[in-house]
Amino acid sequence: QVQLTESGGGLVQAGDSLRLSCVASGRMFDVYKMGWFRQAPGKDREFVATIRQSGDGTDYADSVKGRFTISIDSAKSTIYLQMNSLKPEDTAIYYCGAFSYGSGDYNYGQGTQVSVSS
Repeated sequence: QVQLTESGGGLVQAGDSLRLSCVASGRMFDVYKMGWFRQAPGKDREFVATIRQSGDGTDYADSVKGRFTISIDSAKSTIYLQMNSLKPEDTAIYYCGAFSYGSGDYNYGQGTQVSVSS
């Protein structure tokens, strides 16, 4: 399994930017793609963005298109989420996820809190 550690969350005002990081370790050879997911209070975890380990094949939720950018530094086994023009509705715990061929499913890190005030 892959171990994931997120960082970079915080409290910001609407319109500000944040960059989240996720360092992965372990069975990286088994990982097909990685991504970011979020869970707001009282809601289910939802997809935000994904990227293949090769660095191509990005995908975004409609709610973040044009504002968020996912990227990967394969040499550092790290993915990033650059979040611009943040809105109060972006407030959530953000989780890094890794999809592995072996399990056919995602595993997640512990999450990092992002809070956006109006």
